[in-house]
Amino acid sequence: MAKYPVSQLDRTFSALVDPTRRAILARLEREPGLSITEIARPLPLKLPAVMKHLDVLSDAGLVSRTKNGRTVSVDLVAGPMEEAMAWLRRYERFWSASLDRLTDFVEGHEE
Repeated sequence: MAKYPVSQLDRTFSALVDPTRRAILARLEREPGLSITEIARPLPLKLPAVMKHLDVLSDAGLVSRTKNGRTVSVDLVAGPMEEAMAWLRRYERFWSASLDRLTDFVEGHEE
């Protein structure tokens, strides 16, 4: 099997595959600048596991961390997701046509 270099797009999709990481990103979108402790509080994970998820998100460029004294704040970084959305848009025409056909089929059988 051939080995390919890991691109930014690969890191983004790898980070987004996990539901815990997506939940962290969604929360940071609603509540920017949360501390790591605040991020961990509602999650059913121990702090070291949350830190590992944050490391993956940070390595993918999806979050940034800022240290102020002993508190580390985390913020969402949208750039890598914008690149992923641009990549997905290139293929939108393939699923849009299928969804249009499904809509036509369902609407044609409602009577």
